[in-house]
Amino acid sequence: MTTTPAAATSHVGMNGAPYLENADIHASSDEYASRFGGEVGAWILSVQTKALESFLDPEIQSVLDVGGGHGQIALPLIEAHRSVTILGSSSLCAERLREQIDNGIISFQVGNLIELPYAAASFDCVVSFRLLSHCVAWKILIAELCRVARHAVIIDYPTWVSINFLSPLTFQLKRRIEGNTRTFTLFSSMEIRKEFKKHGFRLSGLEKQFSFPMAIHRALKNPSVSQTLEGIARSSGVTRLFGSPIIAKFVRE
Repeated sequence: MTTTPAAATSHVGMNGAPYLENADIHASSDEYASRFGGEVGAWILSVQTKALESFLDPEIQSVLDVGGGHGQIALPLIEAHRSVTILGSSSLCAERLREQIDNGIISFQVGNLIELPYAAASFDCVVSFRLLSHCVAWKILIAELCRVARHAVIIDYPTWVSINFLSPLTFQLKRRIEGNTRTFTLFSSMEIRKEFKKHGFRLSGLEKQFSFPMAIHRALKNPSVSQTLEGIARSSGVTRLFGSPIIAKFVRE
């Protein structure tokens, strides 16, 4: 599939000015990281990391992490001996990974998340977590992830087919529990697959992470109880039907 670098085009906002996607700035902050602090936060991230690692086949060596200044994916990838480049919308997005960047363990570049400054098929795999549901131009984001991926794209997204369908009604409660939550877009898996198919990618793996909202687990403050609840939901088939967020791997056809 032949594509041209995104630099050849420019996306504009409603006021006619160039549109810069910067939803990763908040996700790269210490405030956001605090949501994953403590034993419960460590457990939540371990579930995510386990799913990611299951998708890392030998063909994946070089990885571009779009909007990954939060470090949730970059650090596990480094531990899995992959070469990692992070693209952030601002130099602020590098602060939480400053030590690894300064030591040359991770490469970091500033750029527009929906106009990736790379040629087609520049990386074996492109990943993007904590971004799609906060990105206004999410279809353009998917197109760009596919453009620069030689082999695979791995993303996460929340789905309507879960307890998340109540999120418009429970947002204020969620904010009281978490303190710094944001609004987000819910997707159907069908529409996500449709967008990837447009760009020559098919679904090759999918992992539904939790049956219960992460806000509930944070409120419980007991990872043992949370693991038990999620274990029951998984073994009974509830997670398979209604789990969210979803981690999905798409490969080039």
